Amino acid sequence: MSSSNSVTAEITLEKLLKDIESLEAVVATWDEHERITVAALKRAIDDLNKEALTRVIRSLKNTPAAMTALKESTADEVVYSVLRHHGLIKPSLHERIEQALDSVRPMLQGHGGNVELVSIDLPSTAVVRLIGACSGCPASELTLSEGVEKAIKEYCPEITEIVKAKGICTSSDTPVNFVSPFARGQDKKWVFAVEFEQLPEDKLVVCEVEGQSVILARLENNVVCYQNACAHLGMPLDMGEVSAGVLKCPYHSFEYLLKSGECLTVPEVQLQTHAVRVVDNRVEVSLS
Repeated sequence: MSSSNSVTAEITLEKLLKDIESLEAVVATWDEHERITVAALKRAIDDLNKEALTRVIRSLKNTPAAMTALKESTADEVVYSVLRHHGLIKPSLHERIEQALDSVRPMLQGHGGNVELVSIDLPSTAVVRLIGACSGCPASELTLSEGVEKAIKEYCPEITEIVKAKGICTSSDTPVNFVSPFARGQDKKWVFAVEFEQLPEDKLVVCEVEGQSVILARLENNVVCYQNACAHLGMPLDMGEVSAGVLKCPYHSFEYLLKSGECLTVPEVQLQTHAVRVVDNRVEVSLS
């Protein structure tokens, strides 16, 4: 009995998939006629298994206790994978969120960043983390709302709130781009703010863009833009002190990391970020 249980315990989804991948690699070396024959055989076996499983599920539908047991069995990764392969159950919430994140990862990776799912707080909240360059990017809030949030809500309408966990800054060979990759759409309206030379190093410049007060700062060759409002009580920040890359609110001394807008005083809040770009020495802003 113990020997049988030991053998069963060794059969994992990972091992089964590796066996299939190994056989597929062998078949890939065969000539076209043989590969077509194997593909037809695979489809026939899949059709047989799907029909058998469909009939089993159909026969259990009128027995509530049996259906409950069947649903509980999908917690097993092998059972779940086989039923998903045949399209007999819907993808899990976790799987659909991962599909949503996969849809935006190429854009993020092109800017040296990425995103990961941290947790799902049922019934309607997903917690994600921007990592790599995206965690410290001044446009991270725009990236989250315009890219990640939209993708998750499209794939998972039942998720109504996306929470950003603290990111992890890592080194990357790809330079950080201070324009969010999701701010490049044709529908974005870019408005001239100032000339690049008018931005002194590590100092704030206040501008009015479409009736809104924003602050801009030049950090080496990058430019950041935020709403001219402290995340604490909304007080203006243009008279704030900048020291060693940290902006201090002149009213209640809340401190913000100038390169990202992250609050050092209360990490749960952040300055409202606007997309910014430099074109032919012109600093242009797109309000978020």
